[in-house]
Amino acid sequence: MVLAERHRTAPVAVGNVQVGGGAPVVVQSMTNTDTEDAESTARQILDLAEAGSELVRITVNTPKAAECVPEIVQRVRDAGCAAPIIGDFHYNGHRLLGRHPGCAQSLDKYRINPGNVGKGSARDAQFSTICEIARDNGKPVRIGVNIGSLNPELVMERMQENTCRNLGKTSEEIMIECMVHSALESTELALRCGLTKNQIIISCKTSVPRDLIRLYRDLASKTEQPLHLGLTEAGMGMKGQVWSAASMGILLAEGIGDTIRVSLTPEPGGDRREEVYAAQELLQALGLRQFSPSITACPGCGRTTSTLFQELAQETQAYLRARLPEWRRRYPGVESLKVAVMGCVVNGPGESRAADIGISLPGNGETPACPVFIGGEKRAALTGTREELARQFLAMLEAYVGERFAPKP
Repeated sequence: MVLAERHRTAPVAVGNVQVGGGAPVVVQSMTNTDTEDAESTARQILDLAEAGSELVRITVNTPKAAECVPEIVQRVRDAGCAAPIIGDFHYNGHRLLGRHPGCAQSLDKYRINPGNVGKGSARDAQFSTICEIARDNGKPVRIGVNIGSLNPELVMERMQENTCRNLGKTSEEIMIECMVHSALESTELALRCGLTKNQIIISCKTSVPRDLIRLYRDLASKTEQPLHLGLTEAGMGMKGQVWSAASMGILLAEGIGDTIRVSLTPEPGGDRREEVYAAQELLQALGLRQFSPSITACPGCGRTTSTLFQELAQETQAYLRARLPEWRRRYPGVESLKVAVMGCVVNGPGESRAADIGISLPGNGETPACPVFIGGEKRAALTGTREELARQFLAMLEAYVGERFAPKP
């Protein structure tokens, strides 16, 4: 795949992370804990950051939550984590930031939704208050327009204009126009409040992939501000991942987007880190970033009625994720590692040879031995139960990582 040249944007520093200005596309996530619970929120920030989230956003919606922000940030920093922490404000952000200066000072960035900062004449004043606080504290902002919370007055005005002038625009086209207008108008207001182009990121989110693509193509042609990509609500599981990839993948391939979030709906009690892994896989699939070792595994067919290779692939994936934080610290470049866990003789040996380290399990009727290939050469033929195979293969994997990626003296 030949990717388009990156859309030229201004660089914005968010804590120790640069967004835009030619920097690599940044992965963002958001906690789903109660921000008033400082301990659990700090713990989830650490989990997300360790999984690879480079920016982490938290809800700040109540006075108590705003009071807890400095403690949350301190807990995260005391744990040795430098990931920038972003405050997500809706409706009352001007009051919370104004009344809780510790919150305003502790956060690395503020997210503002111009559609719900206020109504009528209060809208611009309250939006300006947040921008002025950001200016005074030297913080960047994200102006985040959502289709579900657009300024209703703007939408009504454009709908009436479409009818009165018989413009023939669809409601989707009008909504997209309103979102782009809101983002650009709000950016101009933020600049008038004293923020600079190096302090403003923009997003315009909808839940429909084709609308997101049209929207960001238009937005990218009209601004040099860095752009944050994401569906407002991607959905659950496979649907959320596919819809996010279908929309953001096209935009990223066209050079549009400086930071992304895959807004997955988690299962009750599910792993919040899944949205981080999904964003990383999207960027890796396009060759834009390399976050973690990749595993090639066959989909299975009538030759592989046993679940052995599936179980070993899952176990290998879990092992890689568990070991990756330490591997990153000890073994520079380990993110480029390629592993294969294959299920039969058709593609198994070939894919295993092509990987850095790979194992080819026997399919139906094949010799019950599992050749292991390292650097394209057969190094062993493993036998035994699933537990024994996993233990032997993962030991070989660990040894290979240490041998190949350990810094040379």
